This record gives sequence, structure tokens and C-alpha cells, in this order.
Amino acid sequence: MSRTRAGVTVAVILGIVAALWWSGRPPDIEPGSTVMVTLQGAYADAPTSPLMARVLGGGEASLTALLGELAKIERDDRIDTVVFRIRSLQLGWGRAEEIRDALRRLGEKGRKTVAYLEFEGFGNASYLVATGAQRVVAAPGHRNPFVGLAAEYLFLGGFFEKLGVDIEYERIGRYKSAVESYAREGMSEPSREMTTALLDSVEDRFLELVAEGRGLTRAQVEAVIEKAPTGGEPMKAQGLIDEIVPWYEFIGRWDEERRVPLSTYAQVPLEALDFEPEATFALVHGAGPVLVGEGRYGSSGSPVLASDTVASALLAAAEDETVRAILFRIDSPGGSALASDIVWQAVERAKELGKPVVASFSDVAASGGYYVAAGADRIVAQPTTYTGSIGVFVLKPVIGGLLEKLGVGVEVMTRGSHADVLLSSRALDEPTREILRDDIRSVYELFVARVAAGRSMTPEQVDALGQGRVWTGAQAKERGLVDVLGGLRVAAVEARKLVGLAEDAPVALVQYPKPRPLAEELAELLGGVRAATAPELPLPASLASLVDLVRQLPVGAPLLVPPGWFEIR
Repeated sequence: MSRTRAGVTVAVILGIVAALWWSGRPPDIEPGSTVMVTLQGAYADAPTSPLMARVLGGGEASLTALLGELAKIERDDRIDTVVFRIRSLQLGWGRAEEIRDALRRLGEKGRKTVAYLEFEGFGNASYLVATGAQRVVAAPGHRNPFVGLAAEYLFLGGFFEKLGVDIEYERIGRYKSAVESYAREGMSEPSREMTTALLDSVEDRFLELVAEGRGLTRAQVEAVIEKAPTGGEPMKAQGLIDEIVPWYEFIGRWDEERRVPLSTYAQVPLEALDFEPEATFALVHGAGPVLVGEGRYGSSGSPVLASDTVASALLAAAEDETVRAILFRIDSPGGSALASDIVWQAVERAKELGKPVVASFSDVAASGGYYVAAGADRIVAQPTTYTGSIGVFVLKPVIGGLLEKLGVGVEVMTRGSHADVLLSSRALDEPTREILRDDIRSVYELFVARVAAGRSMTPEQVDALGQGRVWTGAQAKERGLVDVLGGLRVAAVEARKLVGLAEDAPVALVQYPKPRPLAEELAELLGGVRAATAPELPLPASLASLVDLVRQLPVGAPLLVPPGWFEIR
């Protein structure tokens, strides 16, 4: 860290500490106030980023924190209106629907809600969030082509063939097609069947919510998509927005003295709203690839579902006598089979200690992400959550051809008839391949057994629903893999039922593991070293996500991840 950077960092830290020290009484909120909320970015479904990381630009806004503030506004009769200034949102369908539900509930609780669209480019999820508001207004320069949904899948088999790399794999589940992204040049028929069903299910929900929010029929929304309005007057003419107004004119409709930024409103304590919880629930996040070990963030800075960290959090919550139930919030595409089972064991132990566990799925809880939740007392998912993917595979690149092209000689020595499985320069023989099949078969059978026990099914029933197939939350509920559709709010209702509370009883959510003290964050920041990293290749978003996931997964071990990396936009 340079002297200049260190000086700036220390100055910022001292300023924050001073602000924290001198911040006193909560803000005065006048009756008839308007809360101004800017929605922009990703809203990570993970524990709140450390204070210092957020201040220095290294953290994302927390979805849980946003939902918590909007829930406070529901209770606060001093708030008349909530204005949402929506800019570009990087959200999956589950998180988008979660935020949309929060906007809708504000309206149901008597708050006036207005969404102001101010972004350009393709943003179906951003527009979907806006449809939860009672009115939708757009900036004159707003451009959001309303052209339907699309999904794109990349296959690298031909690329690796040109390099002389042979991708060997074994899998259990005909839909477990993650390997296809590496080993094929196109989509298999089972994969096409599954992805078509996923796209149809997401489209059904998208059309339903847009129609509901805008007072249109599904047929009318479909007709609007065919006309492909791009923004402004075309969107207004089709009923997608209500008016077009410049921002300065728009905010002038509310008294400046009664306009309250969300950051200011966040300083209002729950006690000021006569909030007296009847119980405490623990909130444990499991976000990112499932990996063995400790930690909250991977090398890329994105969240990881580290087995030891999450299992310890579950057990700490279970052993806390003040905690009545555990909400296990999951946003994970899966990963290590071993890590998944470690977390599953922790869920079982929490239940043995008498604490109900309710799993709440975000954008994705597939493969290992589903495994960790399979034993929960209840599973709650959004209709558009990607889940299931009960299957397993192992992937082994053989680079002998590439080395030959590069003029690199290889000599191999082994001890053991099947030690070839440890090599990367030559293909497996059939006896060794059969051992590999036995290995992943045992992992799959354990996965199936865990799900069968948790979902009160037979292994044969789970196998029929498994085979690596991904389902949306709506499809999974129809098949018994999910109990209830909804978000974190619905999961809390299910937890209340399990402990005998009224569905609307006030409860406090406490994050586990608990946030670190400020002093520890300061010590880490001042003592840490920022390593230089190699420049990233400009990859398409779908491929970049896949590369980031694979980079963090163990090599040569059975993996529980979805069949290919898919994104419906």
C-alpha cells in the first residue's frame, strides 16, 4: 500500500470513527414524509459486507438490509410515500421478485409507492421490480427495450479440441450436463428439454407479474413484447409506464423538508416504532460456491459457502438459548460434495438440538445448494428460483495432445493399477474409469438418500426427480422438492408456525456468524496486503460466471453443480 493511499485510508477511517462516535439521537421523521430509495447494483444475498469494505468501495449492498428497512417503513405511519429511483440492477429472478414483493407490500400497508426508471439498456429484472409499485414513471432519456426473454449457452468442446485437450468425464443423471459446456459443441436433447422448460416457466412468471402490476392481461403483455417498445412514449402508449417526467420536476412534487433518504431513515431504531419482538430467529447465509473450509469471500471477492463457517454458524445458533428458530438463506449453485454433506450434518444437528430450520432460496439453490437444505423442516423458494439438480459429475481434462503440440515431453511413472486417475497427460483405461464411476455413483446415492430422508420420499422417487435436472421453484413445489413459494418474509412465517407463534408475530432476526467488531476490521484493513492480480479476459457474462465458479472448485473430486451455467435475461 503506497504512503498516499495509506494516508487517505487512515483519514477515511478516522472520519468514520468520529462519525460513529458523535452520531447521537435518531433522525426526526415528520408525519407525511417521503422516503427516497435508490435501487442500483447487485444487492448481494449474503451477510452484510464489512463496514470498512463498504466505505472503501469493496462491498455490495445487502439484500437483507434493504428488505429490513422496507419492512420498517411498513410499520411507520409517519411515512406517506416511498419513491424508488431505479437504475441498472444486476439481479437474478429470485432477488428481483423478492424486492418487487417488498414494494407491493408497502402499497398494501397504505404507503404510496412510485418507481422512477432511469437506466438504459436491457433490464427485464429492473423493470420487473418497478411493477411492484403503484405508479411507474420514466426519465425522458430512459431506454429499456421490452423484447421478451433470452438465454444463451456456450460450448467449448470444439475450442478444446483445437487445442489438443480432451475433456473426459463421468456423470450420474442424464440432465447433469455441466460437462457439456466443456466437452460438447452443442446442447444434448435432455439438456434442451430441461432448459426449454426453465425458460417457459420463467416466462410464465414474468408475464404474470407484469400483467398483475400494470393492470393488463397476459395476452396484452405478449402483444406488447411483439411490438418491442424501447422506452419513452412507446412504453407509455402500451401501458408499461404511466408518465415521462424529468427528475428535478418529479421530486419537486414532494416537500423537500419531508424528503428522507433511505440512508437517513436507516438510523431510525426499531424501538421508535414500538417494535417488541416475541422471539428471536437466527439468520444464516449460505451464498456462493460450496467449498470445504472457512471464510466468507473467495479469491475474487465474491461470497462463498464455506462448510466450516456455515456449519459453525448453524451450530452456534442452535446452541443459543435465545434463538427459537433458524432461517437458512441460500443462494448457491453448489460445489464440493464433501462440503455439502458437512453443512447437511450441521442442519441435522441443529434440529436434534430442538431448533426448527427453514431454508429460504434466493436466485439459485441447485445441486450442492439444494443438498445443504435437504434436511430442513421447511423449504421456501421463489417461483423463479433455480433449484434441484440432484446429480453429480467429475471432470478431467487430458492435456497430452496439447503438450505434444507445444513440444513438451512427458514421462509417467505410477505405483498402483489405477493410479492413472491422478494423471492429466493421458486418458483413463476402462478398469480405472469404472472405479471413477463407482465413486460418483456412491456420491449420488448418498445425495439421493439425504433428499429422500428430508423430503419423506423413497430413493426411487427422488431419483425420478433428480438425474441432474434443474427445476424452477414453481416446478419444484409441484414435485415436492419445495414446500412453499415466497421469499424470506414467507420463510419467517413458516418458522413462526413451527414454534407456535402467530403468523404476524414480531420477531427479531440475528445474523450468524455475528459481524466482527470494528476493531478487527480496522486491524485487518491496516495490516493487510493487496496482491496484484493478472488482468481478466473480456469474457461474455455467462462464460465469466462459469469460469469464476470452476476456478474455486476442487479438481478431480465429485462435484455437485448445476447442468451448465445458464442465465435467462
